[in-house]
Amino acid sequence: MKKIFLMLFVFFWVGVTSVCGQHISLADPTIFYENGTYYLYGTGGDSNFGFQVYTSKDLKMWEGPNGASDGYALKKGDSFGSKGFWAPQIFRYKGKYYMAYTADEFIAIASADSPLGPFRQDKIAKLPAEIKQIDPYVFFDEDGKVYLYHVRLTKGNRLFVAELNEDLTAIKENTLRECLSATEDWENTAHSEWPVSEGPTILKKEGVYYFFYSANDFRNIDYAVGYATSCSPYGPWKKYEGNPVISRKLLKHNGTGHGDVFIDEKGDMRYVFHTHYSNSVVSPRQTAIVSLQEKAQDGIIRFSILPDTFFFPQLMNK
Repeated sequence: MKKIFLMLFVFFWVGVTSVCGQHISLADPTIFYENGTYYLYGTGGDSNFGFQVYTSKDLKMWEGPNGASDGYALKKGDSFGSKGFWAPQIFRYKGKYYMAYTADEFIAIASADSPLGPFRQDKIAKLPAEIKQIDPYVFFDEDGKVYLYHVRLTKGNRLFVAELNEDLTAIKENTLRECLSATEDWENTAHSEWPVSEGPTILKKEGVYYFFYSANDFRNIDYAVGYATSCSPYGPWKKYEGNPVISRKLLKHNGTGHGDVFIDEKGDMRYVFHTHYSNSVVSPRQTAIVSLQEKAQDGIIRFSILPDTFFFPQLMNK
């Protein structure tokens, strides 16, 4: 009887995993949506080799990696970087697709004719900078100006903004401003001498800028997401008093942070991010998605998550 039960269990487990697939191990994830297809990128695979990309029609089940270069959307050698390919962002600009990303702890921007890549640079180079900088987010304002929100490694991971030139090859140095750093209790629960704020995403609604960011070291179980508001792309920024809006307290998973806001095919707002692998192990970090909701209050929008919408995207087994 025990043997029969064991055989039935193995059969059931294999059947379940073949249908449901497995979690996707991409940290710092971002999702780009176009023409009925979602494209998922992040830090993972071999992060010293480039960026893989996965595709989906429904956000739940994913295929890939489907990048144009052996599964990679951006492959080492086609663009700046020798190692540490982290935290990509994908956007359309002047008829092409662009990827802003980190490599060698600097920021670079490459382009392609497809979201699958290959993302390349005509001239292989990082954005000029004398200080290490990571986690780029390129924001296009309504007046046509383009801004680079990013992290500079100076007395901690601190968040900055600067206007980009039209061809996205350099910032306008005289526009560089510091935006945010980890100063609240929830942002540095380990009381680290190198406080961390990172992973920027910028939204603009009804003239107000919303700055989503993550705080604490990603290895900390209290890694979490908050946001701040301003009436200018440069700030000053006021942190939301209800922060963090994404946390292990709300979702019952450790290390919830560093992601990106995206709009799904129904027009609903979601946040893709990563969690720790388990309650005791950090890596490989797991990609997760949760829905955001908006509520007007005192003339400004307040954001929160719907915890019941949390799920781990699944990779279909081939």
